[in-house]
Amino acid sequence: MKLTPEQLDAWRVVPRLLVILYGWLCFDTHQWFIALEVPTTAQQFYANVIWTGAAAWFGFYVNSGRKQE
Repeated sequence: MKLTPEQLDAWRVVPRLLVILYGWLCFDTHQWFIALEVPTTAQQFYANVIWTGAAAWFGFYVNSGRKQE
């Protein structure tokens, strides 16, 4: 079985992979932030930016791909 570009696009492999990787980044950031004894404002801001970006990534993922007619 040969994988065609159309099949790859239909399965949305790349967007799913990016969402999974960003999920891992959020989890890793969460673990780092929880391990901090007394987080500074800059560290709180960094974690907040990562998690806010997660909402944007998920929105892009949900709104991407072919529209069903």
